[in-house]
Amino acid sequence: MASSADRLPYAADAESPLKEAELAVLRKQYEGEGQFVGVQTKFNYAWGLIKSDKRAEQQLGVRLLTDIFKDYPERRRECVYYLALGHYRLGNYAEARQYNEILLGKEPGNLQAQSLRGLIDDKVAREGLLGVAIIGGVAMVATIVGSAIWKGVAKKR
Repeated sequence: MASSADRLPYAADAESPLKEAELAVLRKQYEGEGQFVGVQTKFNYAWGLIKSDKRAEQQLGVRLLTDIFKDYPERRRECVYYLALGHYRLGNYAEARQYNEILLGKEPGNLQAQSLRGLIDDKVAREGLLGVAIIGGVAMVATIVGSAIWKGVAKKR
């Protein structure tokens, strides 16, 4: 029998969003249950939302998962991975890492969490290098502008 961890998708699988029709089915079920929405329905809808390419839907998915995480302690293990994934998709890498490390602390051999850790680390490294390049470019422009201004001031004297 497969364990719970074996049924979770690898982090790279979360890069492919649900088809709009698939998400619509989850949304219809969620909205159809109204104020008495079941926790599994809410979880399924949140899962579909974090896979979306639309930021607002990803944010709603993270909010729904956060509610489940807070209100249903027995579902925390299930939520923590998807909260990490949702924050990763939103570009909240510190939060993504924090949730992912909680899961890895309890399940160091979890392949999904290990995969997500690699994706988070790659993004942080790439964006960190991009940030360094941007800062370096800004510094170079400032130096050139400052030099031009300095030369202009020196010529007026």
